Amino acid sequence: QVNFVVCQLFALLAAVWFRTYLHSSKTSPFIRHVVATLLGLYLALFCFGWYALHFVIQSGISYYIMIVIGVENMHKYCFVFALGYLTVCQITRVYIFDYGQYSADFSGPMMIITQKITSLAFEIHDGMFRKNEDLTPSQRCLAVRRMPSLLEYLSYNCNFMGILAGPLCSYKDYITFIEGRSYQLQQSEANGKEDTKYEQTDPSPNIAVAQKLLICGLSLLFHMTITKTLPVEYNIDDNFRATASWPVRVFYLYMSLMAARPKYYFAWTLADAINNAAGFGFRGYDKNGATRWDLVSNLRIQQIEFSTSFKMFLDNWNIQTALWLKRVCYERATFSPTIQTFILSAIWHGVYPGYYITFLTGILMTLAARAIRHNIRHYFVESPTVKLCYDIVTWMATQVAISYTVVPFVLLSVKPSFTFYSSCYFCLHIASILVVLVFPLKRTQKGSKKHENIQPVRSKTLEENVLQKNSYSTTNNSFNQKQEITCRYQALKQ
Repeated sequence: QVNFVVCQLFALLAAVWFRTYLHSSKTSPFIRHVVATLLGLYLALFCFGWYALHFVIQSGISYYIMIVIGVENMHKYCFVFALGYLTVCQITRVYIFDYGQYSADFSGPMMIITQKITSLAFEIHDGMFRKNEDLTPSQRCLAVRRMPSLLEYLSYNCNFMGILAGPLCSYKDYITFIEGRSYQLQQSEANGKEDTKYEQTDPSPNIAVAQKLLICGLSLLFHMTITKTLPVEYNIDDNFRATASWPVRVFYLYMSLMAARPKYYFAWTLADAINNAAGFGFRGYDKNGATRWDLVSNLRIQQIEFSTSFKMFLDNWNIQTALWLKRVCYERATFSPTIQTFILSAIWHGVYPGYYITFLTGILMTLAARAIRHNIRHYFVESPTVKLCYDIVTWMATQVAISYTVVPFVLLSVKPSFTFYSSCYFCLHIASILVVLVFPLKRTQKGSKKHENIQPVRSKTLEENVLQKNSYSTTNNSFNQKQEITCRYQALKQ
């Protein structure tokens, strides 16, 4: 863990140097690709030793599959191989070396690389094999129309900005950044023109980076001081279960799981800051003209802590992974997309039984929350006072439900997980099943722009907000329209 933090701080300094001395206006894309890749592999080697070879092996074999199999079926083979290779490494690490040691390990970066390998394979399949009219708007926007070179492929998978903690980004966004076209496209879109033959000063990421580093510092301080005093394991302590009242147990459950989140806030926000410091992550300008540096952001802390629905929590937690699950599974599933997506999320996370218990519980919670929202919520939104009371109640219910669901994710093993649930008499499992049986579920329509995006991990990103009319309310309509224009223009340039 110390190695991880040291490497990420080095990557932050390298990102500043990369943006200053290897800016796209001064250096060719080839040099930027080479330096980004070599720095990434060096950090991986320093942090994980020779286990870092797994990153190159997984990427190299996947690229070979892409070249040999061809665009018609390569997405299937790449998906099976990359996920299978990741799973074998996770099984080896967990059951042979250090079962129960939940720490930074080489399978963490491999999870991000697996996302990149599979998402790019689907994007190439969409761009080079499928008909344009058969693609959804988001697939059409992200479709890759030419096979990347080996250098571009390795740079995308193993660059120093995202090799240790991600986050996932689309291949087209990354190549646009390396080639220095991102700011031109944003300015072109703002002017309503398609001519990019002009000079433009890049917006500075300094304020965004400083804000995110401040969040990192506060999250790390909270983790080092508060988290250790509120261990999740205390929820299954025999004495605590025997003596504490139900309200006390529920309150401690909420507090202990809330205290477990800052380490994720720290890691993901620092990763976001590293990308921004290199000049990557610029999305455009909001309605007030302020720069937006959230293209690859992985979470929205305020929406997480004050979420009033299970879906809202998932929509703002580990955003880029949720987007990956949507692209490679949810949109392409032929039946039960919600269940298939949760199962894929569990497999991707690892082989600890607690992951599967959490995500199977998450399926019930998601279906129950969706049923309640569709059948009850409209009765409470007419009066502002009634809606406020409804929001308070749903916030409390959401926080308890999330905490109840993710306890096995932290405890990892079967016995402590079932000890916790049995001590609660499986109350929320039973309640969720009854809700699903009693309330009619609104069926989703595949291929519709207005279909329900239920995600097993955290998030509908701002890109989805651009492409769907029922998107989360934080994105304004004018910004959506501008981004849609930019997306079409990127496709033309590609």
